[in-house]
Amino acid sequence: MNESFSISKPVLLSYKFIYFDLDDTLLDHQSAEAGGLKDVYQHFDFFGDVSAEKLIDVYHRVNSRQWSLYSQAKVSREQLQRNRFEQTLQQLNLDASRYNEVGRYYMQCYRNHWQWIDGAKEAYYDVAEKYPVGILTNGFAETQRKKFEAFDLYDSAQTTVISEEVGVLKPHPEVFEYATARAGVNADEVLYVGDSLSSDVEGGSKFGWKVAWYTQNGRQDQHEKAHFVFDNFSELKKLLDV
Repeated sequence: MNESFSISKPVLLSYKFIYFDLDDTLLDHQSAEAGGLKDVYQHFDFFGDVSAEKLIDVYHRVNSRQWSLYSQAKVSREQLQRNRFEQTLQQLNLDASRYNEVGRYYMQCYRNHWQWIDGAKEAYYDVAEKYPVGILTNGFAETQRKKFEAFDLYDSAQTTVISEEVGVLKPHPEVFEYATARAGVNADEVLYVGDSLSSDVEGGSKFGWKVAWYTQNGRQDQHEKAHFVFDNFSELKKLLDV
């Protein structure tokens, strides 16, 4: 989007705890994913006439589908890890038997491209000075823990919740119930800052949390599902008066 937008619904600023999502809210997962896949593309010589852009596009679609199935318990973690690279190679008409080495190399490269979303670091630390904050994230537990360590989030967050360790993934209500208990407040006193319509906005709202939706989605009908909608972290800082 070329112009920043924000939509808020009138409410008293009575938040007692602020949870942040991690990937594509605080940290730029999509750019890291693309960077890791470009490294994969340059490392292996069997991609031939397939472009790096095609690899990124196909992988992103396959991986998103596999995570959706995983969140519904329709595939296991091991199946997800295999399927996302095996099916990507299959759809590119390449040797799918090499999914394991491709997947291992991707994970090595992916972490080299982790970085903050523009404006997120300043906003996060400014919010943390005024409110107790936590992190609530999907993703593989060992990978997310490495991100917490790399970005010093263990030091700044009062609590960190990885849904895989709870046993179900967002938007399952059990994740939000667990995170609410960890925060030590009532559900309606939590504000959740996240980017996913289904996992964060719908999942959090259905459990009674307020949700600040970080998105480039311009659809006004979907904005109504969130308490606050923004595409620039300066708007979040205004909402929280930090």
